[in-house]
Amino acid sequence: MKLAGRLAAAIKVLEDMEVRRRPVAEALKDWGQHNRFAGSGDRAAIGNLVYDALRKKASHADVMRADTPRALILSVAVRDWLESPETLNSQFEGDKFAPERVTLDEQECLSLAGVLAATDPARADVPEWCVPSLEASLGAGWIEECQALALRPPLDLRVNTLKASSDRVLKALSRFDPQPTEIAPDGVRMPAGSRDARTPNVQSDEGYLKGWFEVQDQGSQIVSLLVDAKPGEQVLDFCAGAGGKSLALAAAMQNKGQIFAYDSDRPRLAPIYDRLKRNGARNVQVRAPDAGALDDLIGKMNRVVVDAPCTGSGTWRRRPDAKWKLTPETLANRVEQQADILDEAKGFVKPGGVLVFITCSLFIEENAAQIERFLQSNATFEAIDMAAHYRTVFPAATRQPLTGPRPGLTLTPLSTGTDGFYCAVLTRKA
Repeated sequence: MKLAGRLAAAIKVLEDMEVRRRPVAEALKDWGQHNRFAGSGDRAAIGNLVYDALRKKASHADVMRADTPRALILSVAVRDWLESPETLNSQFEGDKFAPERVTLDEQECLSLAGVLAATDPARADVPEWCVPSLEASLGAGWIEECQALALRPPLDLRVNTLKASSDRVLKALSRFDPQPTEIAPDGVRMPAGSRDARTPNVQSDEGYLKGWFEVQDQGSQIVSLLVDAKPGEQVLDFCAGAGGKSLALAAAMQNKGQIFAYDSDRPRLAPIYDRLKRNGARNVQVRAPDAGALDDLIGKMNRVVVDAPCTGSGTWRRRPDAKWKLTPETLANRVEQQADILDEAKGFVKPGGVLVFITCSLFIEENAAQIERFLQSNATFEAIDMAAHYRTVFPAATRQPLTGPRPGLTLTPLSTGTDGFYCAVLTRKA
């Protein structure tokens, strides 16, 4: 397919999402199944166009004075893919798969491609209702932080040190030009490309099948290391999900000690079994959500990790459609759910032990405000200085997370080159 056909296909995918109100991944998959003539390169390019449009939906719509699928995709082609309206029209000419020619009104809007959006929410590419929460969390530079959150993400891997070394993984994936991550010591990164660049399919690689590495954003690797789990300790991963952080903790603990991986959602926990086997993680015991499943762990854990359910706002560059579907009601529900989880998880921490709270959110309500609420009603816990803790765990790091007078630290695409994550470490007084 030529660019003209790819633009038309991207417009159709966005239209399908609007009409059928379904996730972007589902809409793209359905388009591919109904258009078998499109090769893998075509599907990747169409996906890039759609995701680019969703990441910067507000700023594209502001400049185009319309948020229709056609307006968004044309704006992506000019603002992000660096085509010109004239070049587009020449490519559309005589191509039966092309969109309609760029109109004079559209050309006028596209000629303003370098002009900033008019409002702060549009410049930041976030829903207007989110602004107070993001500004409170990210500070004076919140617009620049959100603009970085609207860029394409890299592909990050965590080397599984139970089975391989960074050098082995870098060599095995050399065809993708991988580089070590800046902060996480066992991370490997493949930067995002431009235009129709394809993301490497590393999960079909022999090294992945052998358990040499896992796909994991550097931010997730960093917060896993901030848990500071030591070989021989007893650790409860209270919201283990598919087990990404349990695997990272097992490697950090060198397969010594015990990790209890638990999640209240049985289907969400299901993938962990195959992942543990492939990674060679032998010190992880999975606890299914049965009645009394954790009763024998009360008051005995050195560390309890709560990777709490959240809005996922820190992952918007990977799931940009979620940004525009989120509601204040969903945020409020997540805050309430987190509070209940924290109140339950605290009982497993032994005196002198540690409770680690993690989210992949950038909203103050789910992060520092949540921890402040917890500390106010739980005098036996106190928050540690996360700026100092970060420097201890990553002494060579040149990039620093966001910290301030409120508890915890925040990782962001702009500050640390990662997805958005929050982490607070609370110690239980002996």
